[in-house]
Amino acid sequence: MIPSRTDIETAAALLEGRVRRTPILRLTPDELGLGFVITLKLELLQHAGSFKTRGAFNRILSESVLPDAGVIAASGGNHGAAVAYVAHALGIRAEIYVPELTPQAKRDRIADFGATLVVGGPTYNEALAASRLRQAETGALEVHAYDHPAVLAGQGTVGLEFAADAPELTHLLVAVGGGGLIGGIAAWYAGRSAVIAVEPVGCPCLHDALAAGQPVPAAVGGLAADSLGARQVGAVTFPVAQAFVAGSVLVSDAAIASAQRLLWQRLRLVAEPGGAAALAALLSGAFVPPEGAHVGVVLCGSNTDPSSVH
Repeated sequence: MIPSRTDIETAAALLEGRVRRTPILRLTPDELGLGFVITLKLELLQHAGSFKTRGAFNRILSESVLPDAGVIAASGGNHGAAVAYVAHALGIRAEIYVPELTPQAKRDRIADFGATLVVGGPTYNEALAASRLRQAETGALEVHAYDHPAVLAGQGTVGLEFAADAPELTHLLVAVGGGGLIGGIAAWYAGRSAVIAVEPVGCPCLHDALAAGQPVPAAVGGLAADSLGARQVGAVTFPVAQAFVAGSVLVSDAAIASAQRLLWQRLRLVAEPGGAAALAALLSGAFVPPEGAHVGVVLCGSNTDPSSVH
């Protein structure tokens, strides 16, 4: 089911007071050397370090949770931190399955919120399979990282806020993993502004799906694989993307690392690789906006060791 604007407005009301209305930052043409104004949505300042908290809250608050079972999720890291944060805030137990590639900084973040952390296999897909076996045993509520309408509606509140705070935007760049964020944002804008998908060359699941006309297995690898490394785009997101995503571009690991460095050097913002990927498309020229465009970029994750950004 494709989330409607009403679904996203309902999610925003449910999340009121539970998530931060993250600020925007308008940059002059010279601040990043792009030659045009861009507007950043600082979702890396969200509780638990990413937009994932929105979808996790909306999913959990929309369902009944068995007190003894709690919630369960598989995650590359950010979603797990978000679910752990939400569970802690609501006073319920959480069990989070992560793949081996999840960085220690993200594992520590999950554990800090009191969740039970389990390494479920080499990749996200194996961790997801392991979590589902466990869910069948316990009856815990599964909070999928991206492929659920309530999760998309929660993430869509990023678009609702961005549209309200920066109504002049004509183009929005959004990093894509499994597609929950771009699915929610695209569902909110519904063609009113051009939403552009940005993925690493090593994790092109939406790019490949759009080319094939259906979700297909894609490669998973590279610098941002822990947050953007879904094997296949979500079934809920894909029809939204077909209808409302205006374009898709790929960026190299070098471009992502360069964007991370520039965010720190010029703005003193610490972004993880996946969080900086959308900006990398502008800085590297992978996406060149048309003359007169008003461009927005979602900076979407900060769960990294600051010493890793040089």
